[in-house]
Amino acid sequence: MKTHALTATRELPFQPPFDWARLLRFFDGRATAGVEAVENGTYLRAIDWNGDCGTLAISRHPKNDCLVAVFAGDVSRHADALIAPLRRMFDLHAEPEAIRAHLSADPWLAPLVRNAPGLRVPGAWSAFELVVRTIVGQQVSVKAATTVVGRLVQRAGEHMEGHAHEATSWRFPSPYALASADLTAIGMPGKRIASLQGFARAVAAGEVPVDAPDADVAALRKALIALPGIGPWTVEYVAMRAWRDPDAWPATDLVLMQTITERNPALLKPAQQRIRAEAWRPWRAYVAMHLWNDIADRQERHRDG
Repeated sequence: MKTHALTATRELPFQPPFDWARLLRFFDGRATAGVEAVENGTYLRAIDWNGDCGTLAISRHPKNDCLVAVFAGDVSRHADALIAPLRRMFDLHAEPEAIRAHLSADPWLAPLVRNAPGLRVPGAWSAFELVVRTIVGQQVSVKAATTVVGRLVQRAGEHMEGHAHEATSWRFPSPYALASADLTAIGMPGKRIASLQGFARAVAAGEVPVDAPDADVAALRKALIALPGIGPWTVEYVAMRAWRDPDAWPATDLVLMQTITERNPALLKPAQQRIRAEAWRPWRAYVAMHLWNDIADRQERHRDG
């Protein structure tokens, strides 16, 4: 471990196996332009902590079972405090052997686990950011959602002048800024804009503290789903990635529903699929990742010819 003026480096250990390549692929496909980027095997983003800002660069150690986090700027003063949120974001608390043992007992999942034994559930730097992205992404592709979120940053975020790395030179909009921004002609239906800004107002007012440390996840689930325009899929997706519930299950996800039906055409109804998913407790979030990852792997093989 080393620390010096305006930079700090910390090593974050994990239990192997750890599939850094697939984790980066997930982040890369959803990176918010200007805020975060994946370059040369490294995840980069602008971060704020207790009033100080700077840049995070995190990569896998070439030899040891750990990630290496490099902080630059005033935020490096908080390097030790940042270890815990980064461990959550990159799922470093995962127990890969326990997950493998349980999921491998299922004939659907055994080949997926063999193919990607170190698969993690990608987290989020901010639950607020993740909910914003999830609302924006309702009924549109990942690529389309990423484009609109980039516009939101340009419209309501803050540009850091003179920042050393242009790909991470924007702060994501604060709840207050997003709630009060003019979002006309941004590429979303008016009803979805209303849902987005209603959520931002609720967070700004402290009514739905999605990023509060040690918050009651059950209470947050109820508070979030009570907001207009937010349904069970959004809540479960956020529980998976931001609140780190290993058993969260976005049952109404179209891709998950289709891939289950592919494996058993008799399982057409959501209620039938939920019964099938009971066997995967308490690791259903990892099942979701394996099923999504299987689709991504197939698409990648198809592109590669």
